[in-house]
Amino acid sequence: MKTHEARSGLRERKKQRTRDALLRSALELFTTKGYDRTTVDEIAEAVDVSQRTFFRYFTSKEETAFAVQDMVESRFIAVLRERPATDSPFEALRGAVLDAWDTLGESIEEVVPVELHMRTYQMIESTPSLIAVHLRRSTELEEEIARVIAEREGLDVETDPRPRVTVAAFSGVMRMAGRLWGAGEDSSVESIREVTESYLDQLGPVLAGKWHTE
Repeated sequence: MKTHEARSGLRERKKQRTRDALLRSALELFTTKGYDRTTVDEIAEAVDVSQRTFFRYFTSKEETAFAVQDMVESRFIAVLRERPATDSPFEALRGAVLDAWDTLGESIEEVVPVELHMRTYQMIESTPSLIAVHLRRSTELEEEIARVIAEREGLDVETDPRPRVTVAAFSGVMRMAGRLWGAGEDSSVESIREVTESYLDQLGPVLAGKWHTE
């Protein structure tokens, strides 16, 4: 039994290493050669595997472009759900995004270098063929966040507009901060966290009021 479990664990680790290698290869090619000019074959060749192997791990080239962002967004949602119930909606959103940036570095590094992830973020923001996908994903994420906020506040998101309004304002600031950061020369986690915090603090006084009545 132990031998079987050991072999199974070894196979899973090997699969994870292959997936991570394909992801790093894809992001390096996207950020140096360009997303549209990179082919699946080139990604696979860089890892010395077949195209068929690539498609065992990813459904498309697009999926690799957003793979780490998926992890970042999932982490944000998890942290948001864990925020204290005493937080106002905006306090929960602000705290969650800053807490997520504080802890994401190590998680990202387990998959790809943080610096590569940051370059990928900038690449997505400047690639027309990915911007539409990015906006669609952002809309879906906003809806999920609004539902989390509504759940925290005991509201029906379909009849009370405040969760969606608050998340729309929050997301607008996040997009603006991301664009400004992407246009700068410092691509570090510390830099995007600082820009994000600075812009969220401008919105805070407007939305930080609590909704519950005593």
